[in-house]
Amino acid sequence: MIAARSTSSIAALVALFAVLCVLPAAPTAHGQEGPDRLELAPTMLVLDASGSMTGADPAGGTKIDAAKRAVNALVDAAPDGAPVGLAAYGTQTGNSDAERDRGCQDVEVLQQPDPIDKAGMRAAVDALTPRGYTPIGRSLQVAAEQLPQEGPRSVVLVSDGEDTCAPPEPCEVVRTLAGQGVDLVVHAVGFGVDAPAREQLSCIAQETGGTYTDAPDADALHRVLPRVTSAALRNYEPAGTPITGTATPATAPMAAPGQHLDTIGQKEKRYYAVDVPQGATAYFSATVSFPRLSGINVLDDFNGLQLRTYGEADDDCNEFESAQTNNSSDGAALTVSTTWDGATEEDTGSASGDRCKGAGRYTFALEWTRVSAGVPERLPVELLVGVEPGVVDGGPVAVLPEAELTESTSPPRAVTGGGSFNVAGTLEGSGSYTDTLQRAEFVFYRVRLDWGQGLAYRVRFGETPGRGVDNISAVETHLYTPTREEIESGFTSYTGTSQVLPSNDPALATVPVRYGNRDADVVAVRPQSLPGWYTIAVHLGATVGGRGAAPVPIQIDLSVTGSPEPGPRYADGTATFGGGRAPAAEPDGAAAPDAVAAPDAAATTTSVAPAVWAIAGAAIALVVVGIVLALRARRRS
Repeated sequence: MIAARSTSSIAALVALFAVLCVLPAAPTAHGQEGPDRLELAPTMLVLDASGSMTGADPAGGTKIDAAKRAVNALVDAAPDGAPVGLAAYGTQTGNSDAERDRGCQDVEVLQQPDPIDKAGMRAAVDALTPRGYTPIGRSLQVAAEQLPQEGPRSVVLVSDGEDTCAPPEPCEVVRTLAGQGVDLVVHAVGFGVDAPAREQLSCIAQETGGTYTDAPDADALHRVLPRVTSAALRNYEPAGTPITGTATPATAPMAAPGQHLDTIGQKEKRYYAVDVPQGATAYFSATVSFPRLSGINVLDDFNGLQLRTYGEADDDCNEFESAQTNNSSDGAALTVSTTWDGATEEDTGSASGDRCKGAGRYTFALEWTRVSAGVPERLPVELLVGVEPGVVDGGPVAVLPEAELTESTSPPRAVTGGGSFNVAGTLEGSGSYTDTLQRAEFVFYRVRLDWGQGLAYRVRFGETPGRGVDNISAVETHLYTPTREEIESGFTSYTGTSQVLPSNDPALATVPVRYGNRDADVVAVRPQSLPGWYTIAVHLGATVGGRGAAPVPIQIDLSVTGSPEPGPRYADGTATFGGGRAPAAEPDGAAAPDAVAAPDAAATTTSVAPAVWAIAGAAIALVVVGIVLALRARRRS
């Protein structure tokens, strides 16, 4: 991701982003102009209800009872409105030889992949009675038929054994679907399976670019099923209170502090107004997530956003921010942000330039300036607005050294990253965290920092089978402030062997968060001036060869350093961000919101892929990735 900025004076750079202390996930809303809204990926859950599920579970009870509890946990964890359907096999016949023909077609669709009906799905699962055969291949065909014919879509398959109806073999079924142009990812969970069943389920996942996960008993299944399904659903879902920007500053709608949702068209400029009191600072950011596309030339894969600030009488305040991304077709999320501190200065009324000083109504103009091939005419855009009053006492002013990464001695904890800033997975302090990323995924995690605290982290990309053109991707990580100001990033190429980001430093890090950091001599330190949720994004690009490849296990090593300390005292005692009132720090310490618990998942997920050797193709692909990374290396100026 590439960002550039220019301002009219040093003073305009002094006050960068203030804190977004608490931003609850805003309600999802459709944009008003056009259907091009990104959704959670439609997903079908396929559940084994064959006769073998009446068997005993090592943890007690029967396998089917364990599966029902796990599905109910999945339902509880699923976001409202998530497009999750349900199918089961083996419920309508017995498993005698005479019933084989009918039993091998016995796949029942219990819920369509529409916005989830949680009560209906619980009732459907609780009513299952296992009896019959295990037609895994046929169940995959039926699940694919229920899903949309375009866009990201997934199947989560839970089975305790092999297909008992082959031929066709399940792997042949997914190969046939792929040959018919059905782009389907299957995540398989083996529930207490033996080696042959594990091999078959792994093959299904491998052929579709999905994951295979072992769940040896009921407890493990209860942990892993919600996590696997959450990853299958992961996609950027824009959220916010609906707003409609206008084509002129004079008609711009008022954007109150909080998160808003609009749409923006190609090469279009949209205006929004914010009232800024005397002495206050305004913060405005815009985020667009671009859809995953295939067949886009790497040299024609750029999108760009720009922000300009206007004062009274539509005066151009000479505040200009721009950001662009050269990996749009990988589902990249692009954010441009600006800070306006003109109201911290006095309006003398003596010159037109003063109309960009003092209290007033300021207008922010967002423009989609650069457009890559293949993107829709309109896309949703999230708008984040904050207003911070002046301070009576800014607290400690010294800029302290960067946080240092310390090796964790505890076992890594599994976490499910989110598909957007709004649903980022929570990293609960220092330690190591594991997840598994699909190709062309942009995944978000969040870390809470209070006054006086900093963080340092690195991302380890695990090894996957196969080398050559079909296993080469660009990988990157980005670190954002609570108002989505990018602090730092790292990127490199991934070829299937273990890789670490950053590749040239021990870690990406912040200094301890202090209000006075905004006055630091080092420009990069200035955004690290207030507490809140800092976001870590990890991006795994599509393979250069354009074909599916194994998902990649990652590990985030994180250190949160420093002890909470008193922060500033605001002039009116409070700061308004994200539509809520965030208490200012009292002299004896800083107020901190409660953390959101990460999903409970501790089982290890593994992924498999075929070994592909294409030395000449790999060399070409590495050159292409090198071009991408060279372009991406043009960092903030």
